[in-house]
Amino acid sequence: MNEFQSLHDLLDLQIVDLDIDRLLHQRQSLPELDDYRAAHARSEQIGARLAAISDEFRQISLEEDKAEGELELLEQKVHQQEQRLFAGGLSARETENLRLEVQSLRNRESTMEDEVLVLLDRREELESEVAAIKVELESAQTEEQRLEAIIAAEWGKFDAEIAKKEVRKSEMVPLIDPQLLELYEQLREHKEGVAIGRLEDGGICGGCHLRLSTAEQRQVLTEDLPRCLHCRRILAP
Repeated sequence: MNEFQSLHDLLDLQIVDLDIDRLLHQRQSLPELDDYRAAHARSEQIGARLAAISDEFRQISLEEDKAEGELELLEQKVHQQEQRLFAGGLSARETENLRLEVQSLRNRESTMEDEVLVLLDRREELESEVAAIKVELESAQTEEQRLEAIIAAEWGKFDAEIAKKEVRKSEMVPLIDPQLLELYEQLREHKEGVAIGRLEDGGICGGCHLRLSTAEQRQVLTEDLPRCLHCRRILAP
C-alpha cells in the first residue's frame, strides 16, 4: 500500500469523521431541545402540584364524609332525646337533666355543622383548583408533545445524513493501514477530532496551523510517519 496514498485516504476519512462530528453536535444542539427540557420540567412541576392538590382533595373529601356521617348520627340522637323530652312522664329532675343534655347536643350539632361547612368550602376550592391545574397541565403537555415532534423530525434528518456518512466511512476504512488507523483514532480522541493535517505551503501544519522551519520540514518528511513537531498530529505531504 502506497504510504502517501494511505495518508491522503486518511485525510479523506477525517473529512468524513469531522462531518459526522458536526452533524452529531448539531443534532444535540437543536434550539428546540432547551425549549423541550423547559416544557418537560414545567409539565413535571404542574403534575407534582396536581398530585399534591388531588391528595389534599381526597383527604378533605374523606374528612367531610366522616363529619357528615357523625353529624347525621348526632342529629338522630338529638331528635330521639327531644322526643323523650316532649313526651313527658319524667320527674322534674330527669326533665331538667334531659333538657341540659339536649342543649349540649344542640351545641355540638351547631359546632359540627360549622366544621362540615368549612370542609365543604375547602373541598369546593380544591375541586376548582384541580380542574384549573388539569387544564394547565394539558396545555403544558401539548407544548411538550409539539416540541417532541419537531425534535423527532429534525433528528430523523440528521440520522439519515449521518447514516450516509457512516456508509462512506465504512468504504474508506479498508483502504487505510490498520496501525495507522489505530493511531489516527487515538489522536482524534485527544486532538479535538483532528488527527491529521496537510503540510501546507510555507511549512504550515494543517492541524495546529503553526509553521515548521525548512529544516524541521526536512526532518519530518524523512520519518516513516510524518508528524508535526508542534502538535504531534500526522502530517500528509
